[in-house]
Amino acid sequence: MSSAKIGLIGLGTMGSALALNIAEKGFPVAVWNRTTARTRAFHAEAGELAARILPTESLAELVAALEKPRAIILMVPAGAAVDQQIAALAPLLDPEDLVIDAGNADFHDTNRRASGLPMRFLGMGVSGGEEGARHGPSIMGGGDKADWDRVAPILTAIAARAPDGSPCAAWLGAAGAGHFVKAVHNGIEYADMQMIAEIYGILRDGFEMTADEIAEVFRQWNEGPLKSYLVEITGAVAAAKDPRTGAPMLDVILDSAGQKGTGRWTVVEGARLGAPIPVVEAAVMARNVSARLEERAAGEARFGPAPQPFSGDVSVLEQALVAGKILCYAQGFAMISAASADFGWSLPSAEIARIWRAGCIIRSAMLDDMAAALDRDPERNLILDAVFARRLEAEAPALRRVVASATLHGLAVPALGGGLFWFDLMRTRRGTANLIQAQRDHFGAHGFQRLDGGPETHGPWAKPAHEI
Repeated sequence: MSSAKIGLIGLGTMGSALALNIAEKGFPVAVWNRTTARTRAFHAEAGELAARILPTESLAELVAALEKPRAIILMVPAGAAVDQQIAALAPLLDPEDLVIDAGNADFHDTNRRASGLPMRFLGMGVSGGEEGARHGPSIMGGGDKADWDRVAPILTAIAARAPDGSPCAAWLGAAGAGHFVKAVHNGIEYADMQMIAEIYGILRDGFEMTADEIAEVFRQWNEGPLKSYLVEITGAVAAAKDPRTGAPMLDVILDSAGQKGTGRWTVVEGARLGAPIPVVEAAVMARNVSARLEERAAGEARFGPAPQPFSGDVSVLEQALVAGKILCYAQGFAMISAASADFGWSLPSAEIARIWRAGCIIRSAMLDDMAAALDRDPERNLILDAVFARRLEAEAPALRRVVASATLHGLAVPALGGGLFWFDLMRTRRGTANLIQAQRDHFGAHGFQRLDGGPETHGPWAKPAHEI
């Protein structure tokens, strides 16, 4: 092979899987890793795909192996490593060559890179983990549309296929648009996982079910409206046994959840945009609390264990999780809409829902209906769409019962509760912020608007000007 259609830098878990995917779809790919031994081992292990993989031992060799104008995918850790890799490539590339950052980058970094590099640049969100990268991820592109179009034949070929056969890959907007949407995706992922974990906690500690019984519950739920990747794997991990002891695998795993930061980015950006995403906020909070093992142990020693027996029908938990999932996605798409207006991106919400239908971690049977709802009105909150409004009318009472009962029984449900409390705020025409406005005016003379449409004014507690 004298030349390759595309290059890839970084042969870690995701990079290796993506390179094999590219080769399997018929595109010659040149690869480079900072450790030559890894490059050689990867090529040696590629089997029949090795014929379409060109291993290189220097950046110059990688660049020389590519067809012009060149395109190179970076699969390196987000942050400084991306800048360092771009700086190393810059002297070797022409102005029309294209660098594609396919890591979990902060979209602010992508915005900066898109406007200040001597070569072309795309930011590309990739979801699906190792399995997705190998056999078909969801791909969220951001940058110049012409640059996307150059590599779209490769990217759409390697992407997952939705049930209707369409590729789960799309250009979403300029600069950091793709990485922003990937961050929201990851925030929804955090939230969905946390809600499922809260339901698992009720089944385990409230209903006192065994891991095998819990596995069967999730297997059944995955045949209904909750059909999704995360519910599917929850059933699988609950059924798994520890090869050392034979005990349920879940019973030997430390309950301290890791995170790489993308959920926190989503929470911070949601606050900056004024886009409330309490289910994501609760999920990030819960992961942070999970790491405080000694404090939690001290809390239980001082106040006693929280869980108490739970009564009721398990089916109500399924309904509650359906409602929680709808509210979670509604918050995510509302955040996307807020960013679209703030950054001038015109993010295609319905298309985003469609490319999340397969390949990615949050793929769900609900996304078909969500895409249809966003086609009908991309600016309307999902909870106000006729289809989802009816579903919430049917399922939200179950969510209310579950949150109330879990609270009374001392079972923590911050994400399910966050969704419910947001829903109640969103369905209350006259809330309580009038009091907050009065308080702000009282201590800071901030003023307020009147219900009768009069000019912004101050309350009777304000001091006359001559007394100040």
